[in-house]
Amino acid sequence: MKFSGTERYVATAELMQAVNAAIALQRPLLIKGEPGTGKTLLAEEVAAALGAPLLTWHIKSTTRAQQGLYEYDAVSRLRDSQLGDARVHDIGHYIRRGKLWEAFDSDQRAVLLIDEIDKADIEFPNDLLHELDRMAFDVYETGQTVSARQRPVILITSNNEKELPDAFLRRCFFHYIRFPDAGTLKRIVDMHFPDIDQHLVGRALRAFFELREVPGLKKKPSTSELIDWLRLLMADELAARQLADADPAKALPPLAGALIKSEQDIQLLERLMFLHRRQGR
Repeated sequence: MKFSGTERYVATAELMQAVNAAIALQRPLLIKGEPGTGKTLLAEEVAAALGAPLLTWHIKSTTRAQQGLYEYDAVSRLRDSQLGDARVHDIGHYIRRGKLWEAFDSDQRAVLLIDEIDKADIEFPNDLLHELDRMAFDVYETGQTVSARQRPVILITSNNEKELPDAFLRRCFFHYIRFPDAGTLKRIVDMHFPDIDQHLVGRALRAFFELREVPGLKKKPSTSELIDWLRLLMADELAARQLADADPAKALPPLAGALIKSEQDIQLLERLMFLHRRQGR
């Protein structure tokens, strides 16, 4: 099983190597990088390339590790017992499988995405260590042991909102997705818009990278935001002409709301443009 990219996903040689190394080592692949660099999409494309089912576990601040294994619905069982429901005698009826259980029980080797693990409590990664090492866990309510039929390919994404425990990091293969350079970004744009005007692409990429290089910017525009911006420019000829005529040092690019997502960054850019205009007098 080798990952070599797909028609819908531009993967660097280093990223392909990282995916295949994690598969060979049978360890989770921990992916970090700026938001919008394709970390979540990578799992979808790895599953597509390997012909494997994809299971996605989206992590929130309230998510507990136990939810990835299973949950026992004691409240429903109590209610059914009060109503005289015959199902109350089958405790398995009240066990809800989590994403790890689904991945372990899959007839075909699955790809499991644990998305944005750094959103959860700091103890969340450590609470999964035993299950990820053993590829098995116990269901205490039924006395059942769930073991992986086939070891799933596990991808874990993080936006670096908090540090992950060392014990967890030791068990992962790590890769940081660097922000694409101009050549790679152009390949990504051409993949999304094969018939796009190349003059528009050139102007848009110049404006995009100039925005990213502004010092003090709270949130730099991402690849996904560039794609949204180009889609808008292609649909609005007036905005595309404005981009061609605009001096990025003196005015915000047209439809800037697709790229700049905070009032602090808008105010920063406006101040810099005002200073530039004053110096140019």
